[in-house]
Amino acid sequence: MTLAPLTRPARLRQGARVAVVAPGGPVPGERLEAGLDILRGWGLDPVMGRHVLDVHRDFGYLAGADEGRARDLEETWCDPSVDAVICARGGYGVQRIVDLLDWAAMRAAGPKVFVGYSDITALHEAFAVRLGLATLHGPMAATVSFLKDARTQDSLRATLFEPESVMTLGLETAGVLVPGRAHGVTLGGCVSLLAAGLGTPDARPGARGGLLLIEDIGEEAYRLDRILTQLSRSGWLDGVAGVALGSWEDCGPYEEVRTLLYDRLGPLGVPVVEELGFGHCATALTMPLGVPAVLDTDTRALTLDVPALR
Repeated sequence: MTLAPLTRPARLRQGARVAVVAPGGPVPGERLEAGLDILRGWGLDPVMGRHVLDVHRDFGYLAGADEGRARDLEETWCDPSVDAVICARGGYGVQRIVDLLDWAAMRAAGPKVFVGYSDITALHEAFAVRLGLATLHGPMAATVSFLKDARTQDSLRATLFEPESVMTLGLETAGVLVPGRAHGVTLGGCVSLLAAGLGTPDARPGARGGLLLIEDIGEEAYRLDRILTQLSRSGWLDGVAGVALGSWEDCGPYEEVRTLLYDRLGPLGVPVVEELGFGHCATALTMPLGVPAVLDTDTRALTLDVPALR
């Protein structure tokens, strides 16, 4: 089955209420406050989930108990006064809460803006499969790139308020791994999370007809090799239209990573653009997922057919 475009939520307006939640790892309070100040400066009304600053009693890598993290996401999503949900950070733990959410209630709440990246990839996939909703692979409220980098902030702000102003996406760093031009619906995120999701209730049959956006952090070349080989052997990459590559922070020397990416993705015979500028990098552009677009190695950019938000 070829990927179809997903439902796009409405853009935000001045005064919109935005909930900030922590579905995965623990959140530094000072960084969160700084991120909330940025959102207030945009004319938004940010509110925190009740458990956003929790830390798990036994597992310090989790932002509180699974039930609390799940309830924060579910309650804020189902709150009719909330227009968008932005994650505070990623970090391990997101997969632990997916099956604790009341997806029927969240579907009934209607489409809203959802923003995050890294381990939030598990929720991007769940929102696509269970809600049919387009989401934003973008910076999170308590992450360094959002707090420190003006271009990262500008990309998210423009996407939220004036999405028609950011229809062509990519940084000057973008290069060509495999030449060509392809049209498809965007999907993806942190590639290790995509592989980890295979066989779960939220796993799509594959990326057929899609433009796959992938990046990762802290995965050495041999582990990336294993991840991409698993996606390939499972058939998940069959029929993918094109691949856009983001950042590979702390994954070893980029030349080694680049050689590995070409080795694993080149045989797909589809266009591949590298270093497009999303993920765990100093400047992280906001990338819509579930939206039809064109990937063109002549322009070294991803060009959306429609704005990310209505």
